Order: sequence, then structure tokens, then C-alpha cells
Amino acid sequence: MSQFKIGEAAHLLGVSTDTVRRWVDADRLPAHRTEGGHRLIDGTDLARLAQERAESPDGEAAALSARNRFTGLVTRVLRDGVMAQVEIQAGPHRVVSLISAEAVDDLGLEPGVLAVAVVKATNVVVERPL
Repeated sequence: MSQFKIGEAAHLLGVSTDTVRRWVDADRLPAHRTEGGHRLIDGTDLARLAQERAESPDGEAAALSARNRFTGLVTRVLRDGVMAQVEIQAGPHRVVSLISAEAVDDLGLEPGVLAVAVVKATNVVVERPL
């Protein structure tokens, strides 16, 4: 079973190390200490918390068929005629979307604005680092 240090868990969840420490201290996220005193989190416990957080990132239920929702900040908007490229930084993830320039205007998308990228794909490649 995979185990993660506090900093690794924070990176994977897109939160600060202090947030993960608070969750561990509040028993929201189980952890155990190594002989050296470092806290480790089991991968299954980390996955459970990640799934809980992903199910309702805003504290609201979504009435959508897409389940992959990434809440983050718009970091860049590039316009080219009728289309625009929107980049959102959601924790450690950079999500890029091509949408109409009209949609960008209607949504008021510009750097610094909070937005949710909803991803629905027919093909997703999963890799595991060695």
C-alpha cells in the first residue's frame, strides 16, 4: 500500500501542509507516525478524502452527469476571433479549455476570477509514476 508524507498529501489534494496537519489533528484524515516521528498517511485514506472533497467542491451538489469538477482560479485568457483559450489553476492541476469568446464574456472570465472546470471525456489515460 502506498503511504504519503504530509507535504505529498497536501500537493495531491491541492491544499497547504498546514491544512493537512489540521485534518490529521482533527481526525478527519488518519495518519500514523514513523519511528523518526514523521506522519504518514495511507493511500486509501487519502483517496477517500480526495473523493469526498471532489464530490462537493463548493459544498453544493451538482445536477450534472459530469463528475470531474475542478474549482480554481482563472490564470489566463487568450482570445482569437470567436474562440478563446481559458486556463484554470485548480490546486496542482492546470486545466485548459477552448470555448467561445462570447462564453468568456458572458461568464466574465478573466485572470483572478474563481471558476469551475467541468470535464467529461470519452477517453482518459491514467499513468502511474514509477
